[in-house]
Amino acid sequence: MATHVRSIPTPVGDARLHADRAQRPVAALVLGHGAGGGVESADLVALSLALPRHGISVFRVEQPWRVAGKRVASRPAALDAATISCVNAIRVRTPLVLGGRSAGARVACRLAQESGAVGCLALAFPLHPPGRPGVTRLPELHSVGLPTLVIQGQRDVFGGPDAFPSTVDVAGVPEADHSFRVLKGAALSQDEVLALIVETATEWVTSRVA
Repeated sequence: MATHVRSIPTPVGDARLHADRAQRPVAALVLGHGAGGGVESADLVALSLALPRHGISVFRVEQPWRVAGKRVASRPAALDAATISCVNAIRVRTPLVLGGRSAGARVACRLAQESGAVGCLALAFPLHPPGRPGVTRLPELHSVGLPTLVIQGQRDVFGGPDAFPSTVDVAGVPEADHSFRVLKGAALSQDEVLALIVETATEWVTSRVA
């Protein structure tokens, strides 16, 4: 099915909601993009194309700052306000998982409980600024209060899988960077990396609603 795109008014400007619905949905996954890219990020697109075939509707939230053509992301409070407006506009009747990549993963962690989600999916969670492992954002993950899965590239400069403590459920992506890109000659091709992310997310989301 084709992606359905609609404008969503929010307190901080119009957002865009990109919906890929399952024919017989058993769950809904809302995904926010990062500060350096939009809903066209390869991992978000791969999930939106594949998960509906497994009964998981996918809704990608395009933040107002991107819709307006700005190059700098809004402050966290504005990102949160826009995301909540989009979640409220979806009105799904199935269990909801709130997720996102990078900065969008941080938004999901902050809002998962408020949105009524049954879980939180964090793609490429920015555990710390590059080269500054002492400045940790781990409390954001611990404060979710819901089942949370982090999918993290092994070469992520914001913290690889081994940088997370055992208290966090992490699925590592071999040889992948923060954008889940792999170098030429890596054990897995780029398509195989995306397939791994899709498989991991599908199994985990399905387990949340089983």
